[in-house]
Amino acid sequence: MAAEEERDGVGLTNLDQQLFTGADATKRDLIDYLDAGRDRILPGLRDRPLSVIRVRPGQQPFMQKNVPKYTPEWVETVTVWAESSHRDVSYALCNDRRTLIWFGNQRAVEYHPTLITMAEPERQTYLIMDLDPPEGAGFDVVIKTAHVVRQALDDLGLASAVKTSGSKGVHIMVPLDGSASIEDVAAATRAVAGRAEKLDPDLATTAYIKEDRGGKVFLDSTRAGGATIVAAYSPRVRPGTPVSFPVPWDDLDDVTPSDFTVKSALKITGDPWVELMPAEQALPAELIAEGHEIPVARVQAMHEGKRRKRAREAKRDD
Repeated sequence: MAAEEERDGVGLTNLDQQLFTGADATKRDLIDYLDAGRDRILPGLRDRPLSVIRVRPGQQPFMQKNVPKYTPEWVETVTVWAESSHRDVSYALCNDRRTLIWFGNQRAVEYHPTLITMAEPERQTYLIMDLDPPEGAGFDVVIKTAHVVRQALDDLGLASAVKTSGSKGVHIMVPLDGSASIEDVAAATRAVAGRAEKLDPDLATTAYIKEDRGGKVFLDSTRAGGATIVAAYSPRVRPGTPVSFPVPWDDLDDVTPSDFTVKSALKITGDPWVELMPAEQALPAELIAEGHEIPVARVQAMHEGKRRKRAREAKRDD
């Protein structure tokens, strides 16, 4: 297909096509956003194995981890063993403008880097709490829950930054100094979630199984180890093409996810994510110890699911 335009050696095509149904943005809008915002976006992607969510015309969005065979040779890649699928995965490293533009031309809308860098693969760079509201809930309950999580962190002497997820929730992040292992960070995250839940059990829950959440905001403490998180400033495949955007804690009550889109986000000057991010911190030893006493949510949910299945089968047999 003949290129309509070229940027940094990347031929661009179908620039005036809608990104997806309800996007209110074209492929050109996406590439313009990524290019103009590259100085904000690239630092959060650099040296981190990258998964993207792409949207081809007329198809459902899909997550791409393995780079396709036609990936240009100048795109940096790294091979990582995936324990879940028991295979090697060739991830891209989006370290420069050219690669970012190429991804945009591939209709990669969302950018999900790992929590580790290839320079320090044994170090998780953030403790992350992902707030997931119940179906049909407004953003106001997410905001209230975010303040509860912040209080739990403040009580521990941990400073945090917050960004909209670009979807329904928010991400609360504590930058780490690397003194804790990945397993200890995971444990500490579980402990923070447990403390926040105790501060307001009518609002927040750590229940991993959806049917057990009782209409409360889920404190997802599972972002650890090999997990990914949508990058700051990444667009999302959502109506209006919102982006995950940093917000000062004092302003959180006054924003909604739709305030920040590929067409509006760059009107905010500077780099709020850098400006709002506190210094790297060490995790308290007592928090880590507390977390190691809390079962891993996915494992606990798996065992509970099996228990409930056995109970249903036994009841049916009766």
